[in-house]
Amino acid sequence: MIGCAVKVRRPKTAATLKTIVSDSGCFTFKITAAQAEKLRAILEEKGFTFREVPYTLYGAQKQKLTINAYSSGKLLVQGRGAKEFVEFTIEPEIVGEAKLGYDEVHNPEMFQPHLGIDESGKGDFFGPLVIAGVFVEGDLPRQLLELGVRDSKQIGSDKKALDLADAIQDLIGRARWEVITILPHRYNELYIKFRNLNQLLAWGHAKVIENLLIRHPHCPRALSDKFADERLIQRALQEHGKKIILQQRTKAESDIAVAAASILARAGFLSRLKELGEKVGVPLPKGASVLVKKAATEIVRRSGPETLKSVAKFHFKTYQEVVGGNLPDGVGPQAEG
Repeated sequence: MIGCAVKVRRPKTAATLKTIVSDSGCFTFKITAAQAEKLRAILEEKGFTFREVPYTLYGAQKQKLTINAYSSGKLLVQGRGAKEFVEFTIEPEIVGEAKLGYDEVHNPEMFQPHLGIDESGKGDFFGPLVIAGVFVEGDLPRQLLELGVRDSKQIGSDKKALDLADAIQDLIGRARWEVITILPHRYNELYIKFRNLNQLLAWGHAKVIENLLIRHPHCPRALSDKFADERLIQRALQEHGKKIILQQRTKAESDIAVAAASILARAGFLSRLKELGEKVGVPLPKGASVLVKKAATEIVRRSGPETLKSVAKFHFKTYQEVVGGNLPDGVGPQAEG
């Protein structure tokens, strides 16, 4: 294998799988010239730096992840983050069918009935907290993979996330998804009540699980990303939720149900963020950057601190920096990263 001085192993199932996977984080594929060009456009969009490498159409690198597309049709992906890049970009967007065979062998639980839950907006000063859940069963996991569903953080543009969310909802049907949107004024009330973001998240996750279990009472388990002791969610669950196995793990978005939920949550966040910006007459940036602080200052200048509170999460440090004064009892400023 070019660039990988290690022993490789080839999966023995799924005849269409053309991937060779090494234990050190090297992946090779056989791709066409058209696929190589499509990948180049994706790499450009993701900010990769291109360089000349002998016998290649191009070489590309971003941080410690290296990608070489050889003239022979071989594609090499190696370095830190290679596995995630293969799972979320190469397989669903370039080679298509490989992910299906790979995941059924190495992640069979993903193809069994379960709920996936994820959220969007918890690290954003402006906008709501949106928590979404998706129930999958039967052939839906494979159909979602074929649709190109992956972790929303791996999706390059807001428009693509919004379009994919519409496609997911059309595919799975209304009974299999649930979205709870906690707008800033309600979020701030709940934050005062819980005085802890993890407690608030657990409450929201529990509500989504309960609502889906009403429609799918025999669902055996629910999976979400690791954010706190799962007993927080268990305590927050009411009658319906107590009948389900709760699972949390890091990078849970690699599961197709969680990935679908992450896209629905992101789409819900983006839509409401735009609406809130139109309401106050100031475009609301995502995240917690200098641009965010500038927008917050403009809102206060135009309409006062109460208007800012209606579109922002007031426990963030940005709120106190812009408005000044004291926060409600028990609510300390949250530093943004």
